[in-house]
Amino acid sequence: MSQPDDPVLPSSRVVKPAAKARTAELSREDRLKAALKANMARRKAQARARAAQDDNEKE
Repeated sequence: MSQPDDPVLPSSRVVKPAAKARTAELSREDRLKAALKANMARRKAQARARAAQDDNEKE
């Protein structure tokens, strides 16, 4: 009994090394963008909290 050969994937499913590197680069960029957005949101919230605290102390 012979073993079946490895199936041939369609060219659209084959990931070339350059494409894989580009995908990893985009993934890294997406992670950095998300981290920056979260950091900015956190800092803005902190600034608003400080401003509200300062307003309460002045009254």
